[in-house]
Amino acid sequence: MGRGGQSSQGQTPTDWVTRAADDAIRHARQADEHAGTESGRIITCASGASPSGPIHLGNLREFLTVHFVAEEIRRRGIAVRHLHSWDDYDRFRKVPAGVDPSWAEHIGRPLSAVPDPWGCHASWAEHFKAPLQAALREMGVEMEEVSQTEQYRAGAYRDQILTAVRRRDDIERVLAAYRTKKTAPVAESEQEAEALADSVADEDDSTGDAPDAGDLSRFPFKPYCRDCGRDTTTVTSYDDESTDLAYTCQACGFEGVTNLATQHEGKLVWKVDWPMRWSVEGVDFEPGGVDHATPGSSYTVGKELVKQVYGGRAPSFVGYSFVGAGGQVKMSSSRGGVPTAADALKILEAPILRWLYVRRQPKQAFNVDFGAEVVRLYDEWDALSRKAANPEKRDAQVLAFERASATAAAGVLPTAAVVVPFRVLSSVADVTAGSAELISRTIGHVGYEHTGVEELEPRLTRAMTWMADFVPAEDRTTVREVPDKARLATLSEREQQWIGLLLDGLPEALDIEPVTTLVYGVPKLAHGLPMDADPTDEVKADQKAFFTLLYNLLVDADRGPRLPTLIVALGAEKVRALLTP
Repeated sequence: MGRGGQSSQGQTPTDWVTRAADDAIRHARQADEHAGTESGRIITCASGASPSGPIHLGNLREFLTVHFVAEEIRRRGIAVRHLHSWDDYDRFRKVPAGVDPSWAEHIGRPLSAVPDPWGCHASWAEHFKAPLQAALREMGVEMEEVSQTEQYRAGAYRDQILTAVRRRDDIERVLAAYRTKKTAPVAESEQEAEALADSVADEDDSTGDAPDAGDLSRFPFKPYCRDCGRDTTTVTSYDDESTDLAYTCQACGFEGVTNLATQHEGKLVWKVDWPMRWSVEGVDFEPGGVDHATPGSSYTVGKELVKQVYGGRAPSFVGYSFVGAGGQVKMSSSRGGVPTAADALKILEAPILRWLYVRRQPKQAFNVDFGAEVVRLYDEWDALSRKAANPEKRDAQVLAFERASATAAAGVLPTAAVVVPFRVLSSVADVTAGSAELISRTIGHVGYEHTGVEELEPRLTRAMTWMADFVPAEDRTTVREVPDKARLATLSEREQQWIGLLLDGLPEALDIEPVTTLVYGVPKLAHGLPMDADPTDEVKADQKAFFTLLYNLLVDADRGPRLPTLIVALGAEKVRALLTP
C-alpha cells in the first residue's frame, strides 16, 4: 500500500493522522533516550488558543488536528493526553466592532482581567472560551485544559522565567539571527488576510522600549503594571543577583519594582514563552498555522531557543492552512463577523463537521460552506456511510469516516436512527414551515418510516435551522395562501384536462409512491396512455409543461422542491384549494 491511503486486502489504510501519530511517538521515544529515561511516559499532544474573540473555524483546526492525532495514539494502546493551553494571560489588543468603545481602557490588560461587556461571564476570556468548550464537548473532544493566567500567577514558571532572563543575551542572539529571515505569510483569500492581521502568534519580540535602552530594549519578560494592570511597561533596570526588575508604565505613569523570584506579575514574550512551555510540559506534538511555519516565525525560532536555553527538543510539528466560510447568511453568535464551531453545529451534525477537518491534509485550505453546498455535503456523507458499512471497501476515505464518527471516550457520536436525506428534510421544512411533528408526519408519507421525531434527530433540527436561518428568502419556497384565480381563469383546454386528471386521482391520504405515479402519469392519461406506459417525446414535453404549471399555481415559481414531495407536504386539502378556481 502506498502513502496515498488505498488499501489492499490485509492492509490498513494510512492518512495524515497516522503519519503525525508516528512522528509524535517517535519524538517521545527520542526525547526519552535524550533524557536517559525509560520509555512509557504519557505522550503529550498540545494545542493552544488565545480567547481574544470568537474562536472561529480556523482556530478549530488547532483543536481538531491535535484531537485526531491523540485519538490515533490512544487507539494503539499508548498513554496519551491532549493538553490545551488557554492563552488568557495574553494582552487585550483592540476593541472589536460592536463593543462599547469605552472598553479601550482595558487595552494592554490580560484577557482574563477584562470584564465581559455582555455581562454573562466572569471575563472577556471566559466569554469566548465557553461556546467553544461546549462545541468541543458536542464533537466528542476531550482535553486537559490549562489557564496560562493561573499558571503564571501561581509561579509555575518561576524557574523558567529566571533562566530566560539570565540567558537573555543568548536569546537575543537567536532572535536577531532569525529577525532578518522573517517573511510574512501569503494570504490566499481576503478572509485569510484578515485572520493573519489579527494573529498574535508572531508579535514583535521586543518590549517596545527605545533603542538606547541597552540590553533591556528586548527584555524577554514583560511585567503587567501593578497599578493599572496593563502591559504598557518599560523595563528600566534589572538586578541579576536580587532578581528585582524596575519598570515604568507608559499608560498611568506608575513606577514599580517586581521581584521575579517571589512575585508573579507578568509573562515571557511569546517567542520565549512557547518553547519554555514545550520543555515544561514535555510536548511531543503540536501543530501551528501559517503564521508559525514561515522563516523567522515562532516555531523556527522556538526550535533553537528550547534547545539552547532549556535543553529540550521542539515537538513534532504539522503546519495547517486556513479554514474559511462560505454561503453565510447570518451568524447569530459570531460577534466580529466570523463563524464559529457553534455556528457550524447548528446545521452540521458533529461527525460531519469533524469529517471536514480530518479528510483533508492539514496544509489544504478549505471553506465550511453554509449555503447550498450543505445539501451536497450531507449527500456525500450519507454515501460514505453506506460505503463504510462494507468491510471490503475500507480505504483512506472510510478511515476518515471512522475517525469522524467516533471517539475513544464518547464512542459513536449521535446521528439519526432513521437517515433521511438532508435535501428531503430541508425541502419539507421549507414547504411546511411548521413544527417538527408536522415535518415528521410528512416525512413518513414520503417514504421514510419512523416512530417519532426523535428518530430523525439531530438532523431534523439542523435542516429546519438551515432553511430558516441560512437560506436566502429568494431561494425559499413560498406556498400560495390563496388560489391564483387570474391564472386559473386562463387555463388552456389541455391545462384544464391535466388539473382535472390530477384532482380526480388525488387521494385524501397522500403517500409518496402513488402521488409520484399520478404526477408523472397525468400527461400520459391525457394522451390516452396508461400511467405505467413509457413516455413518448410528446408526453415528456407535456410533463415539463405540466410541472411548470403546478409550480406556478402552488408556489408562484417555475421550479421548487420535487413535485411529489411538495404535494405530499402540502396535503390533499391544500392542493385542491389552490388548484380549484
